[in-house]
Amino acid sequence: MSSSKTEISNPLDAIPNEIPYDVPYGPPISLDQAQAVIQAAVAEAKKRNWKMNVAIADSGGNLVAFERMDGAMLASIQIAQHKARAAATFRRPTKVFEDGINLMHLDYLLAFDGVIASRGGIPLIEHGKIIGAIGCSGGTDSQDEVVSKAGAAASEMAHA
Repeated sequence: MSSSKTEISNPLDAIPNEIPYDVPYGPPISLDQAQAVIQAAVAEAKKRNWKMNVAIADSGGNLVAFERMDGAMLASIQIAQHKARAAATFRRPTKVFEDGINLMHLDYLLAFDGVIASRGGIPLIEHGKIIGAIGCSGGTDSQDEVVSKAGAAASEMAHA
């Protein structure tokens, strides 16, 4: 009887052919664009009677616009800004980090400066380039994501 072991490979050892989330950085979002994204996100939050903080970062992760709805949780001010900054600088939705840690147990992600493992941060893309990102906080992660998606959708429609 031969003892043959099947080796389980480490999925982190896989070498992709392309860099994931390789979306180029573009020119920074304008204030008018940022305010339109915020308006769409706030309209979605109001429709659902949710109190949110909404932040828009530019393509370099710098704050461009911010709105705190009446009664929104104060702790969520910094969280919304962090989500926007992380989505822009890491070029991916912050849900990727949440899934990486909670579902895939990639705890090393927590060691990266600027990571936030909470959905609600979404890059804003124009002509195939990142112009900024939206970050929302104030509710559950799933509520934050709904509001962020509404803002991101408004940005996409404006550039279609």
